Amino acid sequence: MARVRLSVAERREELLRAAVEQIEARGAAAVRIADVAAALGVSNALVLYHFSTKEQLVAAAFAHAAEGDLGRLRRVLGRRTTAERRLRAAVRWYAPTGQAKGWRLWIEAWAAGLRDPELRRVAVTLDREWKAALTSVIEEGVAAGEFACADPAGAAWRLTAYLDGLAVQTTVYAGGLSRSAMLRWADEALARELGLPAPPGSQSSS
Repeated sequence: MARVRLSVAERREELLRAAVEQIEARGAAAVRIADVAAALGVSNALVLYHFSTKEQLVAAAFAHAAEGDLGRLRRVLGRRTTAERRLRAAVRWYAPTGQAKGWRLWIEAWAAGLRDPELRRVAVTLDREWKAALTSVIEEGVAAGEFACADPAGAAWRLTAYLDGLAVQTTVYAGGLSRSAMLRWADEALARELGLPAPPGSQSSS
């Protein structure tokens, strides 16, 4: 049966999805153009028509996946409720045991980005967008008098750094922490940054 002819945009989307799957399976350093082509049953030349180098393909695939997660984070942060509730929902979503699925890909990007300037540039840009989105909602909460935070940008950086570290621990060293403990720690970190009472059941509230 002949393959359905895809538009340029549809083909690019198909290639990016396949690249994400191959990166997750093989790693950013090991994945090849041929792996992506074979997964879709197309030629290497077709992949190279859309992405002239492996580095461009890997960077674009990472951006594609990360921007999807970023879009979902923005929808969580854009809900019509208090800033505190939006932030709690976002932290629980962002936490490694939450619904964000891209942690393995982020860790691959961090490692490969040490040697790949294009991937590092994409990762830095997207990371700053995550932090900016959190900073904006923290500023809203301060302005509304919901909580006190003298340095919203610093709080966003500390929160994401803490959750990034937990993600490495749970993704690379699986089995060390339970989901309930991870989410409790995430809630406690947010409460500390915003000067809020510790969540029920936390060590600091006992």
